[in-house]
Amino acid sequence: MKRLEYSNASKFLHWLTALLIFGLLPMGFVLEDLPEGPIQNLGYDLHRSFGFIVLLLAAARIGVRKIWGVPEAYAELSTFERRVSTATHHTLYLLLILTPVLGWAATSAYPVTISVFWLFNLPPLAPQSEALSKVLFKLHELAAMGMILLLVGHIGGALMHRLIKRDGVMERMLPARKS
Repeated sequence: MKRLEYSNASKFLHWLTALLIFGLLPMGFVLEDLPEGPIQNLGYDLHRSFGFIVLLLAAARIGVRKIWGVPEAYAELSTFERRVSTATHHTLYLLLILTPVLGWAATSAYPVTISVFWLFNLPPLAPQSEALSKVLFKLHELAAMGMILLLVGHIGGALMHRLIKRDGVMERMLPARKS
């Protein structure tokens, strides 16, 4: 039997990831402008901790896709829409992994120890180097900006399918409704 919508696990992980990303992206850009001190430090600690959770969620999402699969591409999509959708999804997955890894490596090179919610510390991913840290933080920022651009397209496409085409594409990722 063909799968018509995403699994409940895929839906849960998708929406949890979205919630975290919509908090982390603006937080990351605001943190630099906060005055140095305990509030900024707390913000960075939380940003790094939730960034690590996003990395774990990305790995879980890939695992869930391998186990339960995904629905076939919607039959009414044009070749162009199918290609753009596939490229956007694959690039978003890449950025969900790359962005936190770059942040982790940049912080390691800075050097700052990354404590995940004050429960355990992550091992450093990069050698201590101020020059390397600057490059990695810039790459982390560029990856985040790339993610923002892709999310605008992803959300715009979803809304187009929901509000204009009304073709059921977006409904495949919405939580199940109780009858």
